[in-house]
Amino acid sequence: MFVRRIVVLLAATMAVTASVAGAKGSFPETIALLDGWMPEGIAIQGNTFYAGSRANGAVYRGDLRTGEGSILVQGVTGRVATGMKVKNGLLFVSGATTGKAWIYDARSGAQLRECSFATPPGTFINDVVVTKDAAFFTDSNKAVLYKVPLGPGHTPATTFQTVPLTGDFELVPGFNLNGIDATRNGKTLIAVNSTTGELFTIDPANGVTDEIALGGATVTTGDGILLHGRTLYVVRNTMNQIAVVKLSPDLTSGAIVRTITDSDFDVPTTVARKGKRLYLPNARFTTPPTPTTTYTIVQVGR
Repeated sequence: MFVRRIVVLLAATMAVTASVAGAKGSFPETIALLDGWMPEGIAIQGNTFYAGSRANGAVYRGDLRTGEGSILVQGVTGRVATGMKVKNGLLFVSGATTGKAWIYDARSGAQLRECSFATPPGTFINDVVVTKDAAFFTDSNKAVLYKVPLGPGHTPATTFQTVPLTGDFELVPGFNLNGIDATRNGKTLIAVNSTTGELFTIDPANGVTDEIALGGATVTTGDGILLHGRTLYVVRNTMNQIAVVKLSPDLTSGAIVRTITDSDFDVPTTVARKGKRLYLPNARFTTPPTPTTTYTIVQVGR
C-alpha cells in the first residue's frame, strides 16, 4: 500500500448514493465511491462494506447489494486510512505515515481508541488483522508488529505491545511487510513483503517468522492479502492482478495455482470477501489524484 499526493476531499459531509454498474446476480460488479476519495483499505461485515480514504482518514460505509452508502467517519486533516478490518462491531484502521491507528465503533463511527505506535518519519502503519485475542498491525518500514490486546467483550486495550520480528524475515530497501491475515484459530499470522515478493508465517506469541517456500516464485508488489482455508489471495497492485496461492497443510510451502484479473482493475490494493465474491478498491496510484478523480470498488469471483 503506497501513499500518493494527498488532495482535499470534496463533499466530505455529504451522504451519497453510489452508482453501480453491471450486476453479478443481485450484487453490482462495480461500486462508485465519492470523487476524490482516494481509497486503499476495505473491510466487509455481512452485506456492509467499509472503505477508507488516504486523503484524510475518512471512512465510507455502504451496502454491497445496492452500492448505496454514506460517510461513517468524517475526515480529519493529517489523517490517512490504509488497511482496515471489521470484527465484533469494531473497525480497525491503519494510519500509514502518521504512525497511528484508530479503532471505531462500526455502527456509529465513534472513535474508541487512537493508538500512537511510532513517531514519523520512518514509519508506515500499513495493514491489520484481528484475532480472538488481539489486533496486529504491520509497519512497512520496521521489522515489528504492533499488538493491541482485546479484553472481555472484545474491548481494545488502552496500551499496545511492540512485537519484534525474528527468523527468516529481513528488512530490505523499500516497502517491507504489507498485507497480513491469520489462520482461523489465530495461532499463525501470514504476511507479504511487497518488495521481495516473499510470504512469511509469523508466530503472534513471539514474532518468529518463517518464509513460505513458493518453489522459486514470488509475489512482488504484493499488497493486501486474504486467507480462506489454505487458499491465499495476494493482491499485486500495480500488476492489476490477484495471485492465488495454494498453501501446504503445515503452511511451510505453497504454489501459485492461478491468477485473477479483471478489466476494471486500476491498481487495486486490498481485498475482502463476501461468500464467493472478492471486493477490491481501485487506488489508482498511477493516476494523479484530483478532487474530481473517480474511484471504484470492483467485484470478482474467487
